[in-house]
Amino acid sequence: MPTFSETESLWRWLVALVDLIAIYLLYWGGMVIGMIPMIPGWYVWLGICYIVVFVFYPPMAHLPLAKAAHVATHSLWSSIALYGLYALAILAARVSQPIEHLWYLPVLWLALALVLFGSRMLARGIIRRFRTFGISNRRVLFVGAGHNLRYLYDELAQNPTTGFRVKGYFDESTQNQFTDTLPRLGGLADIEPYLKKQPVDIVFCNLTSRHNKEILELMNYCENHLIRFYSVPNVRNYVHHVMQVEMVGNMPVLSLREEPLNQPMNKIVKRAFDIVFSLLFLCTLFPFIFLFCAIGIKLSSKGPIFFKQKRNGIRGEEFTCYKFRSMHINAEADTLQATKNDPRKFPFGDFIRRTNLDETPQFINVLRGEMSVVGPRPHMLKHTEEYSQLVDKYMVRHWAKPGITGWAQVNGARGETEHLWQMEERIQKDVWYIENYSFMLDMQIIILTIKTILQHDDEHAY
Repeated sequence: MPTFSETESLWRWLVALVDLIAIYLLYWGGMVIGMIPMIPGWYVWLGICYIVVFVFYPPMAHLPLAKAAHVATHSLWSSIALYGLYALAILAARVSQPIEHLWYLPVLWLALALVLFGSRMLARGIIRRFRTFGISNRRVLFVGAGHNLRYLYDELAQNPTTGFRVKGYFDESTQNQFTDTLPRLGGLADIEPYLKKQPVDIVFCNLTSRHNKEILELMNYCENHLIRFYSVPNVRNYVHHVMQVEMVGNMPVLSLREEPLNQPMNKIVKRAFDIVFSLLFLCTLFPFIFLFCAIGIKLSSKGPIFFKQKRNGIRGEEFTCYKFRSMHINAEADTLQATKNDPRKFPFGDFIRRTNLDETPQFINVLRGEMSVVGPRPHMLKHTEEYSQLVDKYMVRHWAKPGITGWAQVNGARGETEHLWQMEERIQKDVWYIENYSFMLDMQIIILTIKTILQHDDEHAY
């Protein structure tokens, strides 16, 4: 996330101060109620550990464009690092005062994560209030007046708490995106005289390559006068989602989307969670579900307990997906989608489909690494073949492991797809998930899934 200025360091230290106050209050409260033992010099150890985490993984709550979701995810990782580092420091100091009850440990970590998130949101609110009053604002100038700069203007200037103050724009034409919004300060020849008279912190340039001479001159002037220069590419004319800058040698290139699951740490966290979650489910609830479903299926229909079907997974690779069988044996199982009053279903099969019990064997696929707890739902091979030709960006969903539940499912995009627009809506939500993955988003989807199952409010479950 860009800062656009090095002057954010002061606000970063304000976040650290609020963090430390909140953490010390949490620790003190834990000692008062007996959840945390009294350790000699605890305040010194805790402060040192926080500073180490702060230096190597600084908070982002102070950044002008930081969203609450970014702060939450960052606070989660900071709490894990601080919790682990403090435990190592206590062990290294050979302090032998164990916590009386082991269940305190996850409770304390959760409390730390929540306190860090709360303190950073508080600091974020304080900083935004200061920016609203004009403290630490950045004076911004636009060069060019295309669609991209209009979008940038809406992001920077519509919210006064970000601290960006756009003075105006320079462009040869007066008929553009800013006609009724932002003052035109002149043509390209008027930029340098303006900069000599008016203080400016940041210049955003959106000129096309045919103005390469003017761009180079403006860039050099900004570099020589301590003005931040940013080039705004024109890709938003044809791409309308988040893109990522990558370097090939010294050449910057833009990839079509940022995929958080390409980051090694996110891969490790997601896989670790999948293993733990699926093991817990398979070793606790699943044996009872299996016994219940096995008896119901055998009494209702001749054939196997499990239904196995080839589906497309990550990178389009085929795998065998497991479900409890909910239909009579039929020749159309791998080609025809289930409908609301499908005659192939038997009554008990209809029940386990409505309660989503038929999907529970897929935790075996999760444990095997073929699926994830959360991700785009896997489709049968015939559907992939058909819809990949009909729906734009259909295959993008295969950049992630398929899931037992997903963002599309908890937002109503599940069940039968009678019309093409229904599949298009589902694919849009799947792609959004891939571009916006976070551990906290997965937790949100799981909670929403459980809520939907318990309330029986999903009319598309059939």
